Amino acid sequence: MKKTLIIVIILAVTMMVLALAFSNMASAKASSTYSIGNVNHTLTVLYNGYVVMNDTLAISGQTDSFVLGFPHTFGSDIIESIAYNTNDVSNTFPITQNVPLIDSNGTIRPGFYGMNIDLSKGTPQLLSVVTVFSNNILAEDLTNVTEYYLDFPAFPSLTENVPFCNSSIIVPADAYYYNGTISSLNYTAQNLNAFTYNESQVGFIDPGLNIQILETQQLTRTVSMDPSGKTSFSDEYRIFDNSGQISSFIDIDLPVGASNVAAYDALSPFPKPSSIVVGNNITRYLVNFTLPIDPKDSKTFMVTYDVPGNTYVSRQGNSFTVNVPFFQEANTFMDQASVDFILPTGARLTSFETNATSNLYDVNRDVIQETLTVDQQNIISWNSFSVNLTYQYNSLWLSLNPTMWVWAMTVVGSVVVWLWRRPRTAIEVVASSEGLRLLPGDVRAFVDAYDEKLKIEKEVDILENKVQKGKIQRSRYKIQKKTFETRLSTLDRTLAEVGGRMHAAGGHYSDLMRQLEVAETEIDQVETNISSIEARHQRGEISLDTYRKLTGDYGRRRDRARSNIDGILLRLREEI
Repeated sequence: MKKTLIIVIILAVTMMVLALAFSNMASAKASSTYSIGNVNHTLTVLYNGYVVMNDTLAISGQTDSFVLGFPHTFGSDIIESIAYNTNDVSNTFPITQNVPLIDSNGTIRPGFYGMNIDLSKGTPQLLSVVTVFSNNILAEDLTNVTEYYLDFPAFPSLTENVPFCNSSIIVPADAYYYNGTISSLNYTAQNLNAFTYNESQVGFIDPGLNIQILETQQLTRTVSMDPSGKTSFSDEYRIFDNSGQISSFIDIDLPVGASNVAAYDALSPFPKPSSIVVGNNITRYLVNFTLPIDPKDSKTFMVTYDVPGNTYVSRQGNSFTVNVPFFQEANTFMDQASVDFILPTGARLTSFETNATSNLYDVNRDVIQETLTVDQQNIISWNSFSVNLTYQYNSLWLSLNPTMWVWAMTVVGSVVVWLWRRPRTAIEVVASSEGLRLLPGDVRAFVDAYDEKLKIEKEVDILENKVQKGKIQRSRYKIQKKTFETRLSTLDRTLAEVGGRMHAAGGHYSDLMRQLEVAETEIDQVETNISSIEARHQRGEISLDTYRKLTGDYGRRRDRARSNIDGILLRLREEI
């Protein structure tokens, strides 16, 4: 009897669950009565090789969610996605990444990467879904630097049939179609079937060299205001050459009206940048490097310029208002940007606001000066932002520096007079026996050996890159690598011997050698960590976003260490 009762209860519960499930399915079906009209499918190749895909869909009816996809092979290269009402760009919709595409029978269609757009707050008549892909899907021909090949989804993968799809590939103005699995850079499809799976490739020629496969890993922009309200800018770029070619230049965007533009790195100034106006608010400058960037290597450099005081700053009495836009017309993608505002000495920040989506900012106050820092990640046109701040500045602070100089000169003069008038005593000069160990020419020998070591290490990196791409026979690779290793071993012995004498010399030589050892240890640790996270990313243990963040952090540490080494060598060269 008990068994019969239990069976009856189980059957009743099962019937209730089934009824509830069918009710939810019917409700979902009722809330998803929609159809797709025309689709515009556009892919834009940015200056640094990143690709922006924009799908604009005409939707009739209502639905709580909408799924758009493409072949799963492109999923690992997604940087960021955004969905919004085409007629109201401020009306955005949440996106869930990497969802399956499911047909009307509830069957999962394999091979797709899906993005589910939440439309529960209302279905727009025109929906735009924009996705940024890394520059890994764009390749530069190894023998012709003007020839590029783009791997891309030629059509969106949708769960409904589409009567018409208009597609286009947007490349630089003077670039043109070369070959590919599509007939031209503009193509269409009639009656596009649901669950279309398409991996395509197009080749194009860029004779103006308007594209460089580079990663801008970090841009730090410093905005300094003087007491009159004039603004001066200093931009520090950290870039990574993600191509198979040596890069000797880069295009950068500066505000219209920029003057006194100069570029340099830790070693030397660059040739004066040349410019061409490309928009209402920006001017594009061509920066030529003194030393090119090797493939798969990074570089840090600075750009300084001035902007007229009335461009961003307005004044009413002692109150200054600053309103500066950033990256509004950017035709590139940057991993991370940081903007620092340095107020005049004695100024006090009274208000501040920004529309940066990251909400990462910091105000640093000390006794006589204040600074404001705003950080933003994944910089592209829709992540552009502006900063508006107001500060108070009293002109009496202008007399601070002259007054400090007068006091300093008075103190120094008093000390000099006291030293001059005090009784003379015999001072015995004792030469350190260890200081005698430093031989004439040791500093020059050390610098020359270290420069040659850095040059050979770059040659080894290029050689490794060539063998990985199959551009050199492995037997020849082994011979060349053995030659490099032998030479490096000789240089290491020279550096150890001469560096030991410089250590023993004491003073600033010993301090420089310690700093050099710390920087070298830091680079070794960073290289080990980068190799580890690359292996973890290839095994799928970490996501692309985490991988990029970690490589960015390690890259900054490596660049700081390399900058320290460059600074040490520069100080030693100045002594030669």
